[in-house]
Amino acid sequence: MKSLLLYAAVSIVTLTACGQRVNKQSPVAEVKGSTASGTTIYIRYNQPSVRGRTIGKDLEPLPGKVWRTGADSATAFEINKDVKIEGKALSAGRYALFTIANGDDWTIIFNKDVYKWGTEYNKAEDALRVNVKAGKAKAFVEKFTITVSKAGKVDLLWGDYDVSFKVE
Repeated sequence: MKSLLLYAAVSIVTLTACGQRVNKQSPVAEVKGSTASGTTIYIRYNQPSVRGRTIGKDLEPLPGKVWRTGADSATAFEINKDVKIEGKALSAGRYALFTIANGDDWTIIFNKDVYKWGTEYNKAEDALRVNVKAGKAKAFVEKFTITVSKAGKVDLLWGDYDVSFKVE
């Protein structure tokens, strides 16, 4: 009887572990920050790596195309208070974060439909779009990284790009 119970327990653990999908090439990352005004910014995303590919040619973001701003499922952007993003109002809540790269001009998109796969984008669900200029990263960033500063600056770091927007 004991061996039957042990076999059942091991089988359940094995099946559960095998059924979970983990993307080692684009692991999940989370960043959370609080601004001086008490706004909490939380971002959950998957981190793709460049791995010798060229961004904008054989690796997203592709020029003029909507990018999920990470890999796999849509990047989640959450704020606990009403804010201004680059001077434009955005209500407290959870959004999918998308971007469009056009050289040094980038569009940051906050979309209301956050619970979806990253490639499922519906422009009708956009809550806000802002335009920003891309800067050059201080050093090449192999793995896509998002940072949040106390000043409310959100940086999207990828390859040679540093694309930032201000949350106030």
